[in-house]
Amino acid sequence: MKIDRLIGILSVLLQKDQVTAPELAEQFEVSRRTINRDIEDLCKAGIPIVTAQGFGGGISIMDGYRMDKTLLTSRDMQMILAGLRSLDSVSGSGYYGQLMEKIQAGSSEFISGRDSILIDLSSWYRESLAPKIETIQDAISLKKTIRFNYYSPNGDTEREIEPYYLIFKWTSWYVYGYCLLRKDFRLFKLNRMDGITHVASCEGNREVPLPDLSSEKIFPPKDKVKALFDSSMKWQLVEEYGVDSFTETEDGSLLFEHEYADDEGLIAWMLSCRDKVTVLEPQRVREKLYQITSEIARRYEGEQK
Repeated sequence: MKIDRLIGILSVLLQKDQVTAPELAEQFEVSRRTINRDIEDLCKAGIPIVTAQGFGGGISIMDGYRMDKTLLTSRDMQMILAGLRSLDSVSGSGYYGQLMEKIQAGSSEFISGRDSILIDLSSWYRESLAPKIETIQDAISLKKTIRFNYYSPNGDTEREIEPYYLIFKWTSWYVYGYCLLRKDFRLFKLNRMDGITHVASCEGNREVPLPDLSSEKIFPPKDKVKALFDSSMKWQLVEEYGVDSFTETEDGSLLFEHEYADDEGLIAWMLSCRDKVTVLEPQRVREKLYQITSEIARRYEGEQK
């Protein structure tokens, strides 16, 4: 990730009197051209970097410059460390931990107060998630395709993709890349991926659009549901959709109206609410719920006799 590399380059420059572009390129496993662009970005951010050409030349920070409050405040540093700590929560290596130690060692004189933000991105699947993230990160850096088994509501498939972005969204991790099977860019949920392996070098320099991660794009509304919830479900409606998602009726029940993306997801949610909800619309969802609950009742009714 570019921000990680920029912080890493800055850390190196703060610790060494001078370093060359080829050395930085080798250390961060990128091209010299990428390092040159990174140095330009650091200069634009106000960091006084000096470059010297020819024999004995290299890249350095202007004499007398120190990483102090003129660049970052204590709160700025705490936010950076909070971000790195969140990435460390899903890292399969010690990279982010080492980076935090480097930054803290060089900036301890103006980091004050206790950490006020703690972010854990690992979810319930840390043991399986960290190796997947590391494998995908390596594939992106090496410009390799990855192959994996993918499990979705439409069935199990084997996919090969050119990975470009790792994304944390909607409380889950995803990889965004070009799917060689579908011949288009796709978003894949890491928890549904298994057996991830590197395959081959990516072909050519494909133009990669930034993923549109708006809910309207990924989960376009299909219809509108109208349902009546028991008052005991207020906390769940507030948690999922906010305090403005329902109105209280005279008998205390909650009238809920909201757009939704697919029938299967809506039905699964309504079933999880047990007898605390009655779907009023659409009719096809009511019929599907009746069919499913009738089948469940038939499976268990024999055991009650």
